[in-house]
Amino acid sequence: MIFLCYPKCTTCKKAKKWLEVNEVIFEERNIKENNPTIEELKDWHKKSALPLKKLFNTSGQLYKELKLKDKLPDMSEDEQYELLASDGMLVKRPILISDNFVLVGFNETDWKAALGIK
Repeated sequence: MIFLCYPKCTTCKKAKKWLEVNEVIFEERNIKENNPTIEELKDWHKKSALPLKKLFNTSGQLYKELKLKDKLPDMSEDEQYELLASDGMLVKRPILISDNFVLVGFNETDWKAALGIK
């Protein structure tokens, strides 16, 4: 399992601690230093079953600077994937990636259900 995060993000810290407390084995990947590729994003988007817009870090500084709220509706999916792959800080985090599912953002209830934790 891959835990994609930004180490300075408080939600990522909370999610990492939760994974450790629940003894989930994972490989940590820093999204800022090793941003996702277009192929990875397409795969994760498909596995997450979420709208593509949900992969964007809409509360992030870069998202706001680029005025993406207004631009995304007019962009094709390919253009959105390219944009997401251009900078890891545009991608919502944390992301937990397994062979069977992709969880975007930390929601303890969803993570428990996906990992089979009571």
